[in-house]
Amino acid sequence: MAAAAAAAAAAAATAFSRGRRSPPRTRPAAVTPRAEVPSRYRGRVVPAVPRRNVLSTMLSTSTVLLLGPKQITLAETTGGAFREYIDTFDGYTFLYPKSWIQVRGAGADIFFRDPFVLDENMSVEISSPSSSKYISVEDLGPPEKAAEKVLKQYLTEFMSTRLGVRRESNILSASSKVADDGRLYYEVEVNIKSYASNNELAVMPQDRVQSLEWDRRYLSVLGVENKRLYELRLQTPEQVFMQEEDDLRRVMDSFRVIKTE
Repeated sequence: MAAAAAAAAAAAATAFSRGRRSPPRTRPAAVTPRAEVPSRYRGRVVPAVPRRNVLSTMLSTSTVLLLGPKQITLAETTGGAFREYIDTFDGYTFLYPKSWIQVRGAGADIFFRDPFVLDENMSVEISSPSSSKYISVEDLGPPEKAAEKVLKQYLTEFMSTRLGVRRESNILSASSKVADDGRLYYEVEVNIKSYASNNELAVMPQDRVQSLEWDRRYLSVLGVENKRLYELRLQTPEQVFMQEEDDLRRVMDSFRVIKTE
């Protein structure tokens, strides 16, 4: 009797379980792979990059952007280490490292920077068409004279109102070249060091010791077209320059001015 009752209970439990819906299986969450940090930055503390800036660098092999009257072309180069930036509206083109990001609102016509070394950046400055009528880069004088003007402009821009700040500067080189487009360009390299005291208000002079706060290399390429002066500017810490000199010189060599309609 007890055996029959147990068998009936087991049959009823089996029938109930068959009538129940199995709970839905959950799919494991996808794991997003971490972006690979270039080897020269491993071991350093690097700032976070806003997602919109990261996405802005994920471009196809050749992308044309229409920004109002501007037409900008961004194209990959052979090997994938650089992108080519072409501004047909303002009239210039250059290569820049593919990992660099564009920063808007920096005051220049275009501005890119290294997302890992924030002191490393590049920009293009263009003279106003209404206030300048350049015929050739030789309007600046010889390269040495142009270098003096470039250095003076940098020092003016970096002028500080802080107490106890001292700047040391040197012109490292000034040269000219005729590029493959037949135009004459000037190339200028300067070094600027900044020293500051963290206790400038101290009473005793020995307590107002200045120390080096930054040491940078500035590289400029100057060219003239469309009656305007164009300047490609590169800024990098001296220690980084020693590591990346070949890449930075490739950027310098790539700069060209273009005739606009």
